[in-house]
Parts: sequence; structure tokens; C-alpha cells
Amino acid sequence: MRTRAVVVGLALTAAALVPSGSAGAADQYEWAALGDSYTAGVFVGYPQPALGDASRDGCDRTSDAYPGVVERDLDEFPPGKPVHLTNVSCGNATIANIATAKQTPISPVQPPAGGWPAVDPQTQRAKLGDQTDVVTIGVGGNSLPFGGMLLKCLEQGASGKSCRDYYTNPPEGEESIQGKLARVQDEYVEMLAKVHQAAPNAKVITVGYPAVLPEQGSDCNRASLTELGPITPADVDWLRDDVLKPLNSTIQRVAGFFGDRYVDVYSSSVGHDACQPAGTKWVEGICGDAEDYWPAKVPGTLLNCAVVGKRATLVHPNAAGHANTAAHVERAIRIALLEH
Repeated sequence: MRTRAVVVGLALTAAALVPSGSAGAADQYEWAALGDSYTAGVFVGYPQPALGDASRDGCDRTSDAYPGVVERDLDEFPPGKPVHLTNVSCGNATIANIATAKQTPISPVQPPAGGWPAVDPQTQRAKLGDQTDVVTIGVGGNSLPFGGMLLKCLEQGASGKSCRDYYTNPPEGEESIQGKLARVQDEYVEMLAKVHQAAPNAKVITVGYPAVLPEQGSDCNRASLTELGPITPADVDWLRDDVLKPLNSTIQRVAGFFGDRYVDVYSSSVGHDACQPAGTKWVEGICGDAEDYWPAKVPGTLLNCAVVGKRATLVHPNAAGHANTAAHVERAIRIALLEH
């Protein structure tokens, strides 16, 4: 996918072309990473802040999520000068939580007795401003919400029903998938406008979602919770073609409207979905492998992955998935800094 020589070459090229007047401080570039659990990492690597640290906020950022991987690569081969990362991504964040609305984190890992306190919008937490050089954003799924739709498909599949039918002809009070995608587009436009307003000199990079679902729904074993469980093959195909791919297209389209760079991680991750065997999959299934601190049971639900000796990973990227995203995001950041 990439070799160390390519990375070194990019770094040396960047060093030769460092602009004389970038937005950030004279001695370093400023990069802010914003996003949801697919950016934060949740169960990949060590918690950041560490377990027991008084500054833990319930957002489940981890060391081996792609921002941390990219940060280490940029430290090893800096693009002319050091890059300082401010990572405020947060599990379960919606588009609104990026720039307009506070978020109450829901981490199941050692929550305080009274629950996690609300955190400010990520643009505020990251202190975006005139000195910000690069902003990466990976968000959108929770605004559908994709996770909620996935659970509905599990429920429908277990009872012999179709979630495609449910969302195509929704009951009163439930949005259709077309309505959800239209709303997400409007929210994404508003969010990017506010990010550009907060960081007027920054290069903004939007990050899409990987191929968490197989190219053929029939590839999944419906008896396996380490894949997608009882979701029907037809619903897997519908979630892929009518939900996930259109969501990525929406993000790419809005980013293009603002002249922002879009990072496609879907194409490179095809064939590494949740229904592939261990070692091939870049996305854990409903239940999967995770660090020991991550729970096997989801509070408030009947799901208990301990029965299959796994953790409750709920279709999220593993370390290999984050490494793939990191390769593409790193390249985009280096190009952005060359253009700065």
C-alpha cells in the first residue's frame, strides 16, 4: 500500500517546499482531528487519556486509532516542521456535535457514578482558530444513525422481517432513508461552513467510512455474532448500497462544494469487511476482538458477547482498519501542508 521510501520522499519534498508564512505557529503545524468513534478508536490500543486519569471524558479515544498512527508517522518523517495534533474526536458524536451542540459521552469504560458530563462542540474543544493549519473530520454515521439502523436490522432479521422494508415504508415518526440522507447533507453543509469560519486558514479534510459490509450479503454467516449476526443477506446488500455508499457520496459531494479534500477509505477496504475471517477483516463484527478493558456486554441491551468469548465491538474498525485509514489520511495531510 505504501513503502517507507514513499513516506520519506514525501517528507523530503515537503521539507523543500515549506511555505514562508503558514497559518500555524512558526515552529510547528497545527492539526485538529474531529470525528466520531471511527476516528476515536474506542477499543483499539490504549485509552487516551489513560484509565484512571482525572481528565478522562468518556470519548474513548485510543492510541492506535488513525490520528495516533498518523501522528507517529509525521513525527518520524516530519513535513518540514513538526505537526502538533489536537485530537478531540468522541465516540457516538453526531454532525451537530462537531460545531454546534454539546455531547454527553456514553463510554461503557469506567463511567463516573453520575455518568459522563457533557463536553463542548469539538471545534471549541480543539480551539480552532487562525493558527490551525489542517482539520480532519470523520463524522456522519451517527446522524443517520447507522448504528441504530444496524441494530434495527438485527432485530428485524431475528424475527424474519426486513429492515429495508421498514425504512423504505417507515412507520409514523420514523424517517425514511431518503429523508435521513437529505437531512445529513444539510447538517454536513452547516457543519463545514462553521468549521471554515472557525479555522479560516486551515485545509479541511473529510474522511469517509470504510467497507464495513461485504460486496455480497450472502457472504455473511447469519449464525455468527463475530460477523453481522441474523441480518438477512438482502438487508446487508441494502445497508451497503442504499445507506453506507450514499452516506460516503454525500460527504464527498459536500466536501467538494467547499473545495475540501475527501479521503476515500472505502475502495481500499473492500474485501476486508466484518464478514471476512480473522486476519483478513479490518472491521470487527457485532462481537469481536478488543483490548481487555473493553466490555463484552452492552449496557441496556441483551447483547452479551462473552457467550462467544468476544467483546462488544459493534461493527467498528480494528487496528488493521485504522492503519489503512491512517495511510490515506497521512497522505492527504502531507499534500494539504504542501499546498498551504
